[in-house]
Formats: sequence, structure tokens, C-alpha cells
Amino acid sequence: MELPANNADYREQDYWDTRYQTEEKYDWFSAYSSFRNLLKNDIKSEDKILMLGCGNSTLSEEMYKDGFKHITNIDFSPVVIQKMADKHSDLQEMSWLVMDICDLRFEPCSYDIVLEKGTLDALMVHEKDPWDTSVETLQKIDSILQQVTSILKPGGKFISITFAQPHFRKPLYACDKYNWDVNVSTFGNSFHFFYFVMEKGKQLSEKDRINEKERQKRKQERSCEKIVYLKCDDEEEFLFGIDL
Repeated sequence: MELPANNADYREQDYWDTRYQTEEKYDWFSAYSSFRNLLKNDIKSEDKILMLGCGNSTLSEEMYKDGFKHITNIDFSPVVIQKMADKHSDLQEMSWLVMDICDLRFEPCSYDIVLEKGTLDALMVHEKDPWDTSVETLQKIDSILQQVTSILKPGGKFISITFAQPHFRKPLYACDKYNWDVNVSTFGNSFHFFYFVMEKGKQLSEKDRINEKERQKRKQERSCEKIVYLKCDDEEEFLFGIDL
């Protein structure tokens, strides 16, 4: 596996295209068998499934062989999509599309399940403080989630498998505007991973609604804070832009 020069490279298509040219397969976190029982509770064999950022994971293949035939796999790397389409040409009911998860080009209410494993984590690995996610990343995640809830059918589910602990990830998912509830389970032995399920059409729990209102209130308070600038007669103009 070719590791990136820095974590921010995980967001770049060029890094993945280069890596996929030589790498045959790689699975983030645990194998399908470790959370199969959770998926079996949430997905029916006839469900239409969208896999976000499929990469060269074996997850889609294993799910297909376990009875989940209707899987659309997308990734922004044309290299990996071509390799995976060629490799799994015998799995005829499964499809492979070059598509960026930031620009989901599907009709509203077209999927029963949207599934991601580690894809959103890859968008966030450059963040320095998990308690204070950058505005850029928050906006990108919000855009993705709004697109996800749009393409889900009523009663459909967004399943997110991540190493991010709930107190970091749940605030991103538990927003009333997405029109879903949020539930989380754990799996794994020596190291725990987290399995989030958001079902479209259900309401957030009372606790999640209160927490969201508190987050919105804090956000408004921060936006109303006045910025104070240093003022000086010095010719060094950059000093005028230093925030206190």
C-alpha cells in the first residue's frame, strides 16, 4: 500500500489513481464478516443499494455473493472503477460508475440503501481538531448528506461505517433538515468501529433535537462575536489584519 505524503492527500483523486494502478484490494477497518449481522438487519435482498467511494474493497463482492445483488458502486477514480468492473464482470447485476460523492447524479428517491465505509473518514483525516471541524469540511459533508437524503426512498437508510466515535460523528448526522433519525452500534474486538444507521422519514430523538438546537445556538453566538483589529501607525500593513 502506497501511503500519502500527508493526510490531506487522501482527498485527492491523483493519489488514489496512482495507488489503484498497483494495489489490487484494500479494506478499510474490518471485513464484511465482522458487521454482516448488522447489515442483515437493515438491508433486504431486493433493496437497491448505492455504495459511496467503493475503492477496491471486497465489500460489494461479498455482499453480492451473500444475496445483495442490486448494488451500484461509485468512485471518483476511473482507474479503480475500470479495474473493478473488469474484475467482477461475472457479477452482472452489479454496476460500476465513475462519480464523485460530492456530486451525486441520481434521481430523487431512487435508492433503498446508501452505504459508505470509511469514505467520509477519508474526507476528514486532514482535520487537526475533531472537536472543531473546519468550515470547509462541514460544508462539504453537509452537501453530501443533503444529496444522500434526497436520493433515498421514503423509509430508506443511510449506513455509515466509521472509526469516528459517536461524540465526534453524531453531531454531523443528527440534523433535523436531513429528515432521518440516527442510531449507532459498535462492532470489533480489540478495536471498536461504529455503525451508524439513519432512516429517512423518522424523527430525531428528543435528546438529539435538544443537542442540535444547542449547537445551532453556539454557532450563532460565535458568528455574532465582534472581531477586534490591532491599529497602528506602523507601515507594516499586515499588522492591521491580525485578529485578537
